Formats: sequence, C-alpha cells, structure tokens
Amino acid sequence: MKARKIVDEMDSYVPGRSQGEIAEEFGLNKDEIIKLGSNENPWGPSPKAMEAIRHEIKSINRYPESQLKELVHEMAQYSGVEDNQVIVGGDGADEIIDVLAKTFIDEGDEFIVPLPSYMYYEYLLQQYGARPVYAKWDLDKNELDVDSIFDSITPKTKMIFLCSPNNPTGTLINKETLSDIASKNPEILIVIDEAYFEYSEVTNKDLINEFDNIFIIRTMSKVLGLAGMRIGYGLACEQIIEYMHRIKPVFSLTRLSFVAALNTFRDKDYIKESIEKGIESREYLYEELSKIDSLNVFPSKSNFMLIGIKDTGFTAAELARELMKKGIIVRDCTSFKGLDEYWIRISICTLEEDKKFIEIIKEVLN
Repeated sequence: MKARKIVDEMDSYVPGRSQGEIAEEFGLNKDEIIKLGSNENPWGPSPKAMEAIRHEIKSINRYPESQLKELVHEMAQYSGVEDNQVIVGGDGADEIIDVLAKTFIDEGDEFIVPLPSYMYYEYLLQQYGARPVYAKWDLDKNELDVDSIFDSITPKTKMIFLCSPNNPTGTLINKETLSDIASKNPEILIVIDEAYFEYSEVTNKDLINEFDNIFIIRTMSKVLGLAGMRIGYGLACEQIIEYMHRIKPVFSLTRLSFVAALNTFRDKDYIKESIEKGIESREYLYEELSKIDSLNVFPSKSNFMLIGIKDTGFTAAELARELMKKGIIVRDCTSFKGLDEYWIRISICTLEEDKKFIEIIKEVLN
C-alpha cells in the first residue's frame, strides 16, 4: 500500500530520548537518570490536579466534557482575555497547530519558519500540502533576523511562525517587531508560540485585540506541569476561534486531562512556585556553565538554554552519548535545521540535579 506523496517525502520528527531507553542501553537505574532533554517541569504536577485525577478516575467510563466552558473560563482568566478568545487542544499545543492547519491551509500555501526553531510546525503543516520557507535567527546576535522574515514573504504565504521565547535559542521577540510584521501583512496569520512565556514573564496576549491576524499558542506542559496529560490552548480574536471550532475534534480532551487542567489553573501557589523555581534553576545553570571556557552558553528567557560546544572537541552526538553513559540526558540539536553538529540544549532540573549535572559535564569535558 503506497502512502500519500507528501507522507512518502516527509522526514520523521525526532523527539528527545526517554529515560527508559537510556537506562536499557547503558545499564543504568532509570530512577537515577537526570533528564535535561525535554523542557519539562521537574517538580511534578499540582497536588490539587493529582487529587482531582484520583477522584475523577471512577468516571472514565463516561465521555469527557465537550464544551469545556469551565476550563475555557479558567484559561481566559489566567491569560487576561475573553472566554470567546480561547480554544483548548487535547494533544498539547500540537493539536492547536494541527487545527490551525486544517482551518487555514490549502495545498500549495507557504508558511515561514525562522531557523533554528521548533520543527513540529513544519512536520504538521506539510501534511496538508503547505511548503515551508525558511527565514533565520541571527545566532551571532542571538535575535530574530527580521529582514529575513520580510524577504521570505510571497503571495503564497499563509502563516508565519514566531516562537517567543524561541526554542532552542531561548530568545524573545519584542512586541514592536511582532506588531510591525502583523500590521504590514494583514492577510497572513502571525502565529506566536508562547509555550514558555511564564519563564520570560512576558506575553503578547494584548495583540489579539489589536490584530485579527495574530494567534498565540500556549501549553500546560511546561510551568503548569502537565506534559503527560497533553493539554494546549490558543488565544485569538473571536472569528479565528469560531472557525477553528468547526474543525476541532469534539472529544479531544480526556476527562482526566480536563480535571487536571482545571485544578492546576486554580492552584495559584503552585503556579507561582513553579515559575520561581524554574527561573532559579535556569539562572544557576547559566551562571555555572558560563564559567566553562569551552562552552558558548546562550542567555535564555525560557526553561532551557542552547549551548555551543565546538571548542570542546566533541560533536553534539558524542557529548550527548558521553553524558548518557553517566545518567544525564541532554538534547543533541543536530536535527534542528539551522544548527550544525556542535549544539546541545539543556533544560532546567531541581537544584540538586543541576549541581550533579555541572559536576558530570566538567568531568566529561576535562
């Protein structure tokens, strides 16, 4: 049986490796492996979310909520927008991107992604016959090359993806730049990925009231500690949200995900503590890693940071493997378009795990 032409031509998305895989390959204790490769919240979910799941589990024989009005209201309150400006996705932010594509992409359309950035945009939109056009991040200046965005626009451009903070560089895009791009291209949907906005303490959510061509992607997988529950959401003007609801699967959010999300948003102390701990871990890692002369550590406004390792004598694959042997998982960034084989990305952990990682990477590099 032959697959569709676009499926046959696509490359598979390359995720980070799991603790189980590493433990089996190197004969390690899975529970002692330190995972710095997937940009997760290492402190676990909200206790209120866990209690809600325990209570709800007896009802998983019933279909989940369909309208999600209660959760939408909590998300709107958290985000500072109106309820009709929110859409919820049940496969993390990935479902939100997928519904965007189903709603707005026609075969032959183009979309712009500045490289390096989150490659799942490309993976999802190509399935619907859209063609990626690459702009760029200026790695020397650690900022978006704005001219490359404008130079990439053609009459076929339907979307521009701008991740802020950007994955994997950790860079923010200033609001004036986003406004400029949106105002000069009213027929193009400007998709701002704010998956990590809490760590930067910066949001562009006010722009959805200024522009009807701005869409903001968010997730509950980072600060909010629900990566395993797969919950994403989007913010935009009412018309965009209404269009997307025509396409979105009705029951994409499970009952357990629903109650976990609802009670996480209501746990204000947990959210505040998650942000504070995340920033503390990030700043500690940046300070300690910057002391190692052979590393080029990018300052970050997210829960991860990009590190150039060309002066270490290792490639990313080699260094990642040496660290894995010692129970440390980092992200080899060779698969990120726009980066060569001399970049890794690490994400925050507990301070105890951070300190162990610093000891081990010094040992490996020396």
